[in-house]
Amino acid sequence: MPGASPPRGRWTERYPLARLGLAGDLLVAVTGCVLATAVRFLLADELPPGFPFLTYFPVVILGAFVFGTRAGVLTAILSGLSAWYWFLPPTSSWQLSGNGQVAMAFYAFITVTEIALVHWMQRANRNLVAARETNARLAETRELLFRELQHRVSNNLQMVAALLTVQRRQLADEGAKAALDEAARRLQTIGKISRQLYDPAGGSQDLGSFLDQLARDVIDASTHRSIAHQVSGDAHASISPEAAIPLALVVAESIANAIEHGFAAEQSDARLDIRLLRCDNRHLAVEIEDNGRGLPHGFALDHSDSLGLKIATMLAGQLGGRFTLAQASQGGALARLELPQTA
Repeated sequence: MPGASPPRGRWTERYPLARLGLAGDLLVAVTGCVLATAVRFLLADELPPGFPFLTYFPVVILGAFVFGTRAGVLTAILSGLSAWYWFLPPTSSWQLSGNGQVAMAFYAFITVTEIALVHWMQRANRNLVAARETNARLAETRELLFRELQHRVSNNLQMVAALLTVQRRQLADEGAKAALDEAARRLQTIGKISRQLYDPAGGSQDLGSFLDQLARDVIDASTHRSIAHQVSGDAHASISPEAAIPLALVVAESIANAIEHGFAAEQSDARLDIRLLRCDNRHLAVEIEDNGRGLPHGFALDHSDSLGLKIATMLAGQLGGRFTLAQASQGGALARLELPQTA
């Protein structure tokens, strides 16, 4: 198509650069033929007999490569006629000897092969560009659909949490109220973090930034107090998408447990230290340490009646890992989730 712009992509995929139309292709062919003939005359004294087409092959390839198949064919025809007339014996005539016929047949075979290869290569490049653009559109559509799905799931979780909060107001039993509060808090936490848990491409999560935002969300949802937190350790640690929600819930339960039971009401320097540790090449640990009052005397995780701790233990087992809660060396409590690196 005359004046059509080349397809976008790598520079090697943009050829032919322009479709010039029949007149433009004829001009390209004439120009290439004249240049090739002039160069061939200049090299006449330098070349031994038997190279009548030497300077014509490059202009045929360039014509086809840069301006398309038609330009290459026209250049090949004009160049063949020029070489026949000027450089095939008897020169400066249209007579053609037996050897000249063989030479012309050889020239025709070579130029047809050149133009065909260029044409097939450019067609393959166009197909490649079209396929890449289609894949890019499909990937963009998939990402949009994925984000919309995540948005709807998050909204639905937030709605369920709000319904539980409304239902709580109709209850008189304090235990039931507390149970609904815990359920609403867990749903709110999942709803807040669900949008950042998964990568549409299925990639692993960067645990450092993920846990930092998770800690902020849980602290904001669990208390109005100012509680400092810090995430440290292996900056390159990652987790698979399948393990993201279970891990997030275990960490969220550990943080919520520290806020609810670890810090005294009057404590002004409440702090949470979250550490990412690589135990070995196959295991990763997440530690949540608080500077609160520590665990009760005789505390045993196996005998705890805390629903949150039971959930954390169960989820750790589902990940193929282990959850522990013990007294920290500096006081306070230390929750530790150890799980396989491939989880």
